[in-house]
Amino acid sequence: QVQLVESGGGLVQPGGSLRLSCAASGSIFSANTMGWYRQAPGKQRELVASIGGGGTTNYAVSVKGRFAISRDNAKNTMYLQMNSLKPEDTAVYYCNYYTIRFGRRNDYWGHGTQVTVSS
Repeated sequence: QVQLVESGGGLVQPGGSLRLSCAASGSIFSANTMGWYRQAPGKQRELVASIGGGGTTNYAVSVKGRFAISRDNAKNTMYLQMNSLKPEDTAVYYCNYYTIRFGRRNDYWGHGTQVTVSS
């Protein structure tokens, strides 16, 4: 089993910064991809950024150049540094870890952390 716990959300003014953390425990393999997703009210959950075991990163167009994803495999922790935040970044942010077994993807999710960007 895998447990994911997010932290670091909060209320920030437009243009501000926040750093989210995701602490993972259980059967974690550092070679597997982890990611951050977000879901705004009335919208579908969307991928914000992902990072592979080797450090390869991928970003949504809307956050490229403003957000940076990283991970510390020794601590089983993933981070999302969010700069130049905009009101449209307001959402619940979720940590994701997945495995693929027998061709089937198994997703694990944290409970989410609220990020609100407002003046």
